[in-house]
Amino acid sequence: MIYRDFGKTGKKISALGFGCMRLPEIKIAEMSEEEKKAREGRSWYENQRDDNWIVDEDKAIPMLKAAYDAGVNYFDTAMFYCHFKSQATLGKAVKQMDRDKVMIATKIPMDELNSTADFRRMLELQLKLLDMSYIDFYHLHGINKERFDEKIMGYGIKNEVQKALDEGLIKHISFSFHGDVKDVPYIVETFEMFSSALLQYNLLDRSNEKNIDYLAGKGIGVVAMGPIGGGRLSVPSELAGKLLGKDISTPELALRFVLGNKNVSCAISGMGNMEMLEGNLNVANMEVPMTEEDFRKAAIMMEELKKLSDLYCTGCNYCLPCPKDINIPHVFNAYTFHNVYGLSAQAKNMWNAKRGAPVTECTGCGVCNEKCPQFINVVEKLQEVAGVLSAL
Repeated sequence: MIYRDFGKTGKKISALGFGCMRLPEIKIAEMSEEEKKAREGRSWYENQRDDNWIVDEDKAIPMLKAAYDAGVNYFDTAMFYCHFKSQATLGKAVKQMDRDKVMIATKIPMDELNSTADFRRMLELQLKLLDMSYIDFYHLHGINKERFDEKIMGYGIKNEVQKALDEGLIKHISFSFHGDVKDVPYIVETFEMFSSALLQYNLLDRSNEKNIDYLAGKGIGVVAMGPIGGGRLSVPSELAGKLLGKDISTPELALRFVLGNKNVSCAISGMGNMEMLEGNLNVANMEVPMTEEDFRKAAIMMEELKKLSDLYCTGCNYCLPCPKDINIPHVFNAYTFHNVYGLSAQAKNMWNAKRGAPVTECTGCGVCNEKCPQFINVVEKLQEVAGVLSAL
């Protein structure tokens, strides 16, 4: 296993982190109306927890232990992962590890942070679920500027964080980000306590690349989430051949690209079976997962492939809002996956998801045409693209 410096924490983190969002699960029953009614009056956690599902611990715990034995030392979970069962399962698995040699990361759910006291309440609940005396990296989960200003700063959470640090309940405070990329520096410079950050970053979404460089420059460890594009890059394709002229699988290409960024400390992957773990370990054991030359080439070629497409949509969203609520960038992005990257299975899934109104609702008003900075005839292309995607 290759280890990297984790910002200024003084810790060495494994290049591969284990994301505990997709542990194998078993559905055991449907909840009856009587059971639903019986939940009334129970605690928030008991109400949210879905007892129709359980983690298949006969598979999950050996897999977590195998990752540890292979050198993985960073395990990432959250309150609601695996129908609210992930934390408890990870806690059981860690009992088979040397606790001092692993770093456990979990997250406070922002929806439940509605007062100053909620921070401590949720922290203590998560320590109980994990069955641990401390959490290594405690994340303010999925924040954006609005949530940060309203909840973190508004409720004086900095003081609560400092208390938890002083008492040793958490070792480091971190954040995971799901907002406008330009707001990351504002959040970091306003809070001034972060040891690490969890950001979306993959071959298909490089919007946080400048933030990764910025955070690394500040001595903040960077963990990349979604390195396989949330599963979009897990399917077979010819992408590696198009980008680098190499015969490697698409998931391997994706992980090698993320780890090819020298400012990424660790890439966490949600793994549901041993095959996925073994494939990721092969990449994490590479001293040089991707050369600087190949890294630059892959990034450039991704953009060049887009430009060579007969539909070069940059996803700027200037065409929105559509008067009929058609999510034009989503439709065009699905087409790009099929037409440019050869990820046809994922394109079909995106098309079937149909975010917004169906393309058949288009009246041809032309508002989108007038606003497109790429001068795409959006009305015409929507119909053409819809025909292609519908036939997949």
